Amino acid sequence: MLFKNVLGLEHIKNHLVTTAETGRVAHAQLFVGPEGSGVLPMAIAYAQYLLCGNTDGENDGDNLVCNTKCNSLTHPDLHFAFPVSNSDKIKSHAVSDHYLEEWRQFVKEQPYGNLFDWYRHIGIEKKQGQIGVDEAQDGQIGVDEAQDMVKKLSLKSYEGGYKILIVWMAEKMNVSAANKLLKLIEEPPDKTILLLLAEDEEQIINTIRSRCQILNFPPLAEQAITDALLLKGVIQTEALTIALEANGNFNKALDLLNKDSEDLVFERWFVQWVRSAFKAKGNKGAVQELILWSDEVAKTGREVQKKFLNYCLTMMRQALLLNYSATELVHVKIHMEGFDLNKFAPFVHENNILDIVKELEQAIFHVERNGNSKLIFTDLSIKLTRLLHAKAA
Repeated sequence: MLFKNVLGLEHIKNHLVTTAETGRVAHAQLFVGPEGSGVLPMAIAYAQYLLCGNTDGENDGDNLVCNTKCNSLTHPDLHFAFPVSNSDKIKSHAVSDHYLEEWRQFVKEQPYGNLFDWYRHIGIEKKQGQIGVDEAQDGQIGVDEAQDMVKKLSLKSYEGGYKILIVWMAEKMNVSAANKLLKLIEEPPDKTILLLLAEDEEQIINTIRSRCQILNFPPLAEQAITDALLLKGVIQTEALTIALEANGNFNKALDLLNKDSEDLVFERWFVQWVRSAFKAKGNKGAVQELILWSDEVAKTGREVQKKFLNYCLTMMRQALLLNYSATELVHVKIHMEGFDLNKFAPFVHENNILDIVKELEQAIFHVERNGNSKLIFTDLSIKLTRLLHAKAA
């Protein structure tokens, strides 16, 4: 993937090209950016630049061969690690190499895709993947992903140049994998580059963060998303509307374009939830609705549950901004008929927003740690009922 195929972010492209041209390439780099900002395509383009040299796409000889290998993600000196789990295909000891073909297809089709898109692509959407030591059900230790990474990078490069490892969603490394990667960062083999990609750097252990050169990616500019949609044949007005609602997330923009956004499901759940919560005060029938709603959400995978709770956090914050007339900062849109965010906004205010955010974040914490989903969402629903009925100052 060439830099010219990565949307926007010209200042980051210029920075990366400069480091390559001047030979100031840090051996451990951490790219941090929100979903849909282009961290993965940028990392692949950077790796291609380091492996194949300066190219504008018009290649000949060895350069053409090198770029072809990088474009197909089959270059022998370009390695990947990403979250995986056991599946129908891999019954035990799953590691990244088992899913390389699926990974190449995923990157080709959805380079801006998110973690749930990847899980869905390999059929583990109801599980929580990780980068680390896989333990089989019989208690035997399986293949160690981190040890596999160390082994790959300790070998001499095939083509005499850099060896590059891209670790996608690096925050999904377990403690064992992180500690082994730390040793690799502290004692890197010659001409080895580690590119760690993350959405939340706070989830990466501090000893790794402190040893990486960190590059922060902003959300994509509306114009960059609009231009990309126009190239896909979207009319100007629709492209502008989608770019505004996408809020810097090109993956979301594509989902909205294809009407395949999980946010549309989350929107239905959210509207159903708050409506039942409003009715539930002193109404036993509505309490039963909340319990049934909790059952529905609890039946989904944990990644879906976490994404929904983060969606709720966004909606509550946007409602607060609407309530205090900061309309220029509001980007979300409710597509369901009969629900007006402007009418909901007055119920989210200074007297309850902190508690609402606290309860949602605690629910995310408990879901991540495999708590009972039905209990988590039932408890959250009852608390939301009380909080939405709190009076503003």
